[in-house]
Amino acid sequence: MRGSRAVFVDRDGVLDELVPDPESGLPESPLDPGDVRLLPGVGAALGELEAASYTLIGVSNQPAAAKGKVSREQLLAVHQRVLDLLAAEGIHFADFKLCLHHPDAVVEDLRGPCACRKPAPGMLLEAAAERSLDLGSSWMIGDTDTDVEAGRSAGTGTVLVEYPGSSHKRMGGVEPTFRAVDLRGAVGILVTG
Repeated sequence: MRGSRAVFVDRDGVLDELVPDPESGLPESPLDPGDVRLLPGVGAALGELEAASYTLIGVSNQPAAAKGKVSREQLLAVHQRVLDLLAAEGIHFADFKLCLHHPDAVVEDLRGPCACRKPAPGMLLEAAAERSLDLGSSWMIGDTDTDVEAGRSAGTGTVLVEYPGSSHKRMGGVEPTFRAVDLRGAVGILVTG
């Protein structure tokens, strides 16, 4: 029996805005709940995916706690703020998986390697197994090369969102199925073909 189709969605740079990292100054994931801002049109775009019978699954690398930048509690509070803002727009993901690991973690129990940190496909494969998802008819939407690699390794189609702030995480080493300027554009490709 064929499973249902899903759209796996990265978080930062796709759903919410990146903010300047306090150390590097480069745009990165927000580290404080007060800094979380959804990108324009995200709620409506995700609603279109739900209306098209896609299961929404979030998959995000979140290594800030592993690197000692914030506590796990702070990191999870930031994530909860994203979910709360989405819920205010009527959007509820079927599941949202986070990889808290990093190969160079200063927090011992969060040091890699792991099967979940993208570009590894672990989060996608786990969600597919748990929810009987058909990866061949599913998609990965993300703003970095690692998102595209994870989707490709899991057997999904891929849409690369070319969010300007995350351009330093796109080296052009992998070619997505499609490219879009934002989540709305990505959803337009998937829903209207």
